[in-house]
Amino acid sequence: MNPFSPFEIEGQGFTQQALELFRFQAQNNPVYREFLDTLRVDPAAVTALDRIPFLPVRLFKERPVRTTDFIPEAVFESSGTTGSVNSRHEVKDLSLYRNSCLKGFELNYGPTAGWCILGLLPSYLERSHSSLVFMVDELIRKSGHADSGFYLYDHEKLFALLSRLEAAGQKTLLIGVSFALLDFSEEYSLALRHTVVMETGGMKGRRRELVREELHAILASRLGVPLIHAEYGMTELLSQAYSKGNGLFTPVPWMKVLVRSEDDPFEVKEVGEGVLNIVDLANVWSCSFLATDDVGKVYPDGNFDVSGRMDNSDIRGCSLLVM
Repeated sequence: MNPFSPFEIEGQGFTQQALELFRFQAQNNPVYREFLDTLRVDPAAVTALDRIPFLPVRLFKERPVRTTDFIPEAVFESSGTTGSVNSRHEVKDLSLYRNSCLKGFELNYGPTAGWCILGLLPSYLERSHSSLVFMVDELIRKSGHADSGFYLYDHEKLFALLSRLEAAGQKTLLIGVSFALLDFSEEYSLALRHTVVMETGGMKGRRRELVREELHAILASRLGVPLIHAEYGMTELLSQAYSKGNGLFTPVPWMKVLVRSEDDPFEVKEVGEGVLNIVDLANVWSCSFLATDDVGKVYPDGNFDVSGRMDNSDIRGCSLLVM
């Protein structure tokens, strides 16, 4: 039984639920409890969001991060690079991820049933345990459109389909990893008027890393769209944030992004520049308080941008591009 309702957050209810979830995980998550004990933190004494210790995401590479003891319904793994150790997110309840994916998408883009969803995720489809593939597959199923589906390397077929959907005025989402979208756009130019193009980051060593502005300018020019949208997510999270082309990501209501100082990881603020800390209330059964390696800025309205990664952090398959 899930004692929390992450998708029913209103006003100050976020902070209250986050603190309750923090104490629950501090008591029932051995890895997180050990982390707190090392820091000599008394969970009962923590009364503010920015005073909660955030677990470094790298610990998902080293030990199972579980709240309570359970047999996982699924295990998501990060893509990583050759020779790297992948993160493993053991998911007790896949319905939490399904709800988070679908509700998050629909909050930003309206009912899924109105879309044709095309996934250009070749490297992710070629391996198992990808949370990104699971998310896009859920969107494809819920769209109910006959042409929704995944595409590997058949760019000619994808071009023909996009041309047909455009001619029909069909609202379409083309979601893909950066290198695959670039490969496709180098072969075919389009003038997309009814299609949202969304990148999920990840050159994965396939191509030269580009700053986001350069990547988006190239894709927008070749695919004939005014703006490139983007999705921010990672293996260790069950929630996503979306950007509609202005470089700013909007987190879902059950997700909040804070920043910590690069020099002092315990100096955490709700607004400003630094390394991103994420509260994900959907992570009931792992850890909801994660210290990422992504560098960025959080604005007063809660939106955030990502400018790169901390030095010496692992290259992340779903992280955004390095400055």
